[in-house]
Amino acid sequence: MITAAPEGVVPPTGDPAHPWFAEAVSRWYLRNARALPWRADGFGAWGILVSEFMLQQTPVARVIDPLRAWLERWPTPADLASVPAGDAVRAWGRLGYPRRALRLHACATAIVERHGGSVPSDVAELLALPGVGEYTARAVAVFAFGHRHPVVDTNVRRVLARAIGGSAQPAPPATRRDLAAMDALLPSDPREAGILSAAAMELGAIVCTSRAPRCGECPIAAHCAWRAAGYPENSGPVRTVQARYEGSDRQVRGRILAELRASDVPVDADTVGALWPDPIQLERALASLLDDGLVEADGDGSYRLPD
Repeated sequence: MITAAPEGVVPPTGDPAHPWFAEAVSRWYLRNARALPWRADGFGAWGILVSEFMLQQTPVARVIDPLRAWLERWPTPADLASVPAGDAVRAWGRLGYPRRALRLHACATAIVERHGGSVPSDVAELLALPGVGEYTARAVAVFAFGHRHPVVDTNVRRVLARAIGGSAQPAPPATRRDLAAMDALLPSDPREAGILSAAAMELGAIVCTSRAPRCGECPIAAHCAWRAAGYPENSGPVRTVQARYEGSDRQVRGRILAELRASDVPVDADTVGALWPDPIQLERALASLLDDGLVEADGDGSYRLPD
């Protein structure tokens, strides 16, 4: 796992076209990185994989306590695979996007069946696991196993768009292009490359933020192409704003799941039907939960979390 280096130890530069990037960003990270659980020595590949599932579309602060509780309960993939998928959905609580819990359970099962219970280190093998995409596979390979791969998330894409490309916001994601852009900046040494990947993500998360970048605190402000161009406004596609939660189908789904999580026995149809005043919206939300495999129906008309 990547931890801070001794004072004065700075990774060498990567891309010769931008020799300032790797050195400045990595030095800043080694002095300013947040102390997050998954960055600690010995945290382990399974813990890092679980953290990456939980961090998808979820702020860091909301993940720390659920992650700790999850790993105390299921410290290995085999522990999670040995229980019903519904236990994972119940433990997911209010993290949101509960399909991630099902995918993580399926991922743990696949790790047990295909890899003897040990998280694989190879990107191709990681990509073959349920719920693991391009970012998560490389993040685990780099941060858990110390391999050299570009790791690109939304924060990294924004940093590169501004510092290198001179744009306010990145273009729509394109995996091959985005990975190549980051790979060109990475030092050749795997550990140093991993530090830079973590550093670029951290810079985008806490300094080069989307709406209110703190350029006065940025270690590469003097070289930033966006700053040099006078901070031109975004000329690309406008990000779609997610519909409000209150009154949405997502809220109804949450109500239903909360009721099922709170019960140790199947919940009858009348109880479910009383959870929301609009029966059409309730039926639509319930149908979507059944389609997603987050809820199962019993023959007597009651509902429960999946086995």
